[in-house]
Amino acid sequence: MSVSNRLYQAILVFCAVTLAVGILGRWMGLQALAQWAWLAGPLVVLMAVLADTAMAMRRGNMKLDLIALVSIAGAVLLREDLVAAVIALMFAGGRALEGVAQRRAQEEMSALLGKAPHVANRYEGERIVTIGLNLVRPGDRLLVRPGEPVPVDGRLLGPAVVDESMLTGESLPVSHPQGATLASGCVNAGNAFDLLATSTDQSSTFAQVLRLVQAAQASQAPAARMADRYALLFIPLVLAMAALSWLLTGDPRRALAVVVVATPCPLILAVPVAIVCAMSRCAQRGVLIKHGGALEKLAQVRTLFFDKTGTLTAGKARLMNMVTTPSIQANELLRLAASLEQMSNHVIAQAVVSAAIERALVLSIPDQVQEQPGAGLSGRVDGKLVRVGAMQYVIGPNAAPPWTSGLRDRLKYEGGAGVCVAVDGQLCGVLYLADDIRLDTPRALRQLRALGAKRIVMLTGDRRDVAMTIGSSLGFDDVMPEQSPASKLAAIKQASREGVTMMVGDGINDAPALAAADIGVAMGARGAAAAAESAQVVLLVDRLDRLAFAVRMAQHARKIALQSVVAGMGLSGCAMLAAAFGYLPPVAGAILQEFIDVAVILNALRVLYVERGNLSDRLSAEDCQTLRDEHVRLQPIIDRLVWLADRVEDLSSAAMREELVLLSAQLQGNLLQHEAQDDGVLYPRLAQLIGGEDPMGSMSSMHREIYRLSRTVDRLATQAPEDEQQDDAFMLEVRRTLYALHAVLRLHFAQEEEIFHGLSA
Repeated sequence: MSVSNRLYQAILVFCAVTLAVGILGRWMGLQALAQWAWLAGPLVVLMAVLADTAMAMRRGNMKLDLIALVSIAGAVLLREDLVAAVIALMFAGGRALEGVAQRRAQEEMSALLGKAPHVANRYEGERIVTIGLNLVRPGDRLLVRPGEPVPVDGRLLGPAVVDESMLTGESLPVSHPQGATLASGCVNAGNAFDLLATSTDQSSTFAQVLRLVQAAQASQAPAARMADRYALLFIPLVLAMAALSWLLTGDPRRALAVVVVATPCPLILAVPVAIVCAMSRCAQRGVLIKHGGALEKLAQVRTLFFDKTGTLTAGKARLMNMVTTPSIQANELLRLAASLEQMSNHVIAQAVVSAAIERALVLSIPDQVQEQPGAGLSGRVDGKLVRVGAMQYVIGPNAAPPWTSGLRDRLKYEGGAGVCVAVDGQLCGVLYLADDIRLDTPRALRQLRALGAKRIVMLTGDRRDVAMTIGSSLGFDDVMPEQSPASKLAAIKQASREGVTMMVGDGINDAPALAAADIGVAMGARGAAAAAESAQVVLLVDRLDRLAFAVRMAQHARKIALQSVVAGMGLSGCAMLAAAFGYLPPVAGAILQEFIDVAVILNALRVLYVERGNLSDRLSAEDCQTLRDEHVRLQPIIDRLVWLADRVEDLSSAAMREELVLLSAQLQGNLLQHEAQDDGVLYPRLAQLIGGEDPMGSMSSMHREIYRLSRTVDRLATQAPEDEQQDDAFMLEVRRTLYALHAVLRLHFAQEEEIFHGLSA
């Protein structure tokens, strides 16, 4: 093992103290004290670097910090004690800071390891005994309790509902019948079930995935440091020029002056300073970069791979739409279903309850509740018999109504879940839930493409139809569905031959690809431990757009570091020529070199101030939540638009007139007031935050269309026929107007929420 990071922290403290003691000694006229103090730090650093080199050579890995050895040793030999002390301090500081970042990353990741299976519950006669995974053998009967991971691969001895997102990337829980095969690593999302083990812990799916991660990590060569690449060219040039000046003039002072002026402080100082500053800035924004090499690679990435579930999407079910029969309003259907679902801890049930709470619906306490695992619930809510769950459970032996056939096809195509709701024996509606795209996903993809990404690919284990629906809507260059961990790994390796690649994911199934990519980025806020351990970059906040910020910071840091290196080496080169021709003596050269070093370091520190906006230029989390709550309050009006449009032909003229009058009153009294408030108060504030001449112009144009369609609804309400004779032209205009207003409002609200999210702090 190499010199520990904790030892480098101690060396850093020692170098700082000796440097300060030397400065104090020089100020007090104690030259000997200053000299020995300034030599102590460099000598300790040299011993540590030599120890690292010796241990690396024993492993057959020639890893030599050439710049540190040459610059510190050269400064010591040339009696440039202060320069040696400063170089030693910066070198030890860079190593210590990098160690702190790596240790912090390990601490964050260790908190996620609880998701992995560690023990199993085995039946032994009439008892259930908890044993270590290494004791499980094929044929053992195991008990998997609610919330526990499946310890090994096995066959179900009864029905089960499991969360397979850690392995397949599928966000919604999956119901499996008796006899189905389960892979280790998935989590019990329902009631306890029995499992017949078919593998050991070493041959299980979970263990195979971890071995893929280890193999990928072992095969990946560490990235070369920018400073090392420049030093390998610069140092031989310096030594050759010094030797040549000595040889041609016979004056060793010229050679000494060349070496003193050429001390590569711009390399040993500027590049680490820029990198550490960028890593610090990223950490402040919730992006943990484990080492400086990863930051360098971030600035060069050209091919990006994204997993879908939990990365591009939120990773959890959300109510997207409701389809109801004419006998019930959408909000009443949701209220009844959510009242019953309160009694279940199923993920889908909790999503239904959350949707009702968001809409401020008053839930009732059900009674006579019965739950059939993997199927649904039944019970009485406000005296009504309510059944919620899968279609066959809800309708029983009856045939499914014709209006549900299209919805079933849509759910299959888009990968959503349908929660059927029956009231007093009649199927009254279906709640459509799906894993929605993150608000910041489109913005993050646009920013990454603007930062130089040439090819963006979705690499997912989802079905082709589901993957293509998401991929085409987000504008991916390529979509690779139905990928296993091994095939993801192969795709990354193939792309890595053509340039720098990045993989972004959150599940165990993504871990091998994260380790194989040049840059692995894990969604660490809610992701799997194996993914975060194998990645070089971890997003500690649940926002994908922070990745674009990290790439921008890496590019800025690389640009500023290159500026420092080129400027510093250029000035040093000019000074070397002057020294070689005898125009710059060693003492003047050392003073000049110090000025060059200070200028270079100050330039590198500019990274700290790149894109440092004022917090007052952002929307607070409370502001964003208030705006979203306002949209939720108006959601019933939007739902009513499509509900009424679907029933134009079923309602009588009198009923239609009554519904249009009520709808128009809601539009005028609630929706249009909200839009007027946005135009007059909110949009000017957003325009100021965004900048430009008229950044909210297109959004105001949407307001004009909403006003126009709302006035059309008001006109139709006053012109609705009073007799019972249906007017086909009138019904067609009503349907077109309502559908158009519904589409415009949904798009408009989605755009506003994306803007709010992008401007949030």
